[in-house]
Amino acid sequence: MIYFDNSATTKVDSKVLDTYNQVSEKIWGNPSSLHNFGQQSFNLLSQSRDQIAKLLGVEPNEIYFTSGGTEGDNWVIKGTAKEKHQFGKHIITSSVEHAAVKNSMHALEDLGFDVTYLPVDKEGRVSAQDLENAIRPDTILVSIMAVNNEMGAVEPLDEISDVLRKYPKIHFHVDAVQAVGKGLHDLVFNDRVDFVTFSGHKFHAPRGIGLIYGRNGRKIAPLMDGGGQERGQRSGTENLPAIAGMAKALRIISDHETESVASEQKIRKQIYDHITKFDKVHTFSGLSDHFAPHILCFAVEGVKGETIVHAFEEHGIYISTTSACSSKKEETASTLDAMGIDPSISRSAVRISLGDKNTLEEANQFNQVFDQLYEEFKKLS
Repeated sequence: MIYFDNSATTKVDSKVLDTYNQVSEKIWGNPSSLHNFGQQSFNLLSQSRDQIAKLLGVEPNEIYFTSGGTEGDNWVIKGTAKEKHQFGKHIITSSVEHAAVKNSMHALEDLGFDVTYLPVDKEGRVSAQDLENAIRPDTILVSIMAVNNEMGAVEPLDEISDVLRKYPKIHFHVDAVQAVGKGLHDLVFNDRVDFVTFSGHKFHAPRGIGLIYGRNGRKIAPLMDGGGQERGQRSGTENLPAIAGMAKALRIISDHETESVASEQKIRKQIYDHITKFDKVHTFSGLSDHFAPHILCFAVEGVKGETIVHAFEEHGIYISTTSACSSKKEETASTLDAMGIDPSISRSAVRISLGDKNTLEEANQFNQVFDQLYEEFKKLS
């Protein structure tokens, strides 16, 4: 099997799974309990938070644990709206955000908030000038993703931050779910970003665990009411085995990030250089720094994306249509639509998403299978 669908989910690392199992078996007390068994759990919770904070270069009290990226996006967006609605009801985002952001915005629009959706250029990137032009006195939040999950565009967070430094009261949220381990730390964690969302299963941690970075001094209202865990911000008994596993996963991927990024870039280039030789192939992910190293989005003209996915699956190669969250709904790629790509082409789009376990040998095997399938695709088209 060749697994090229790492943007959908990654396999749990064996060392992470060991940590998860050991904590489940040996340190299963409630961190809020007063007895010694609860204190052991609390200590491990604190150690995990400290380790994650150190790896991210932030303070431990700026880390909040969640159930994943969707909850994190919902919390920051709706929590900001709840906390700051008395100061304004205008929010700015991009037209190419993940569904967790996009649908949170739609929910707020139903409640009377005004949302501006910034357009993107032919590379899927927003313009900092467009952002500045959209800012109003009642703007309370800007939410722009770090890496587009469909075709890998890296948004200009540095330029956006330069604009927002002139507007210090506006919250700036970054969905960085696709950015962990991709050499983008300094872009994401600049001194103007207020909130960052992560999801553990994108970097070999268990599913159902994630985190938010929230800058000290920036407030959002909690969405979960209950026992007051996470310093009163996110109630619910902490998923300690998954939290400890996520801390281990982040350390592992951080330890070899430079090597992984270089490897993914080589693999992506190997495939890109090969498939772009064919006249019916359209590529939407470039090889420049404007794109993350692990995502390659392309289409074979006249062939539906799901047909391409299943054709490769028959050869033991797993890729996806452009977003796992919408792949079974037969939707066109929303990012490509926003880029102005003809729907007849965007319906053919598929995504290769690499991970640190993939190899150049797998890329060569993919290219060989592509050659074979392309002849069949030509007949279909």
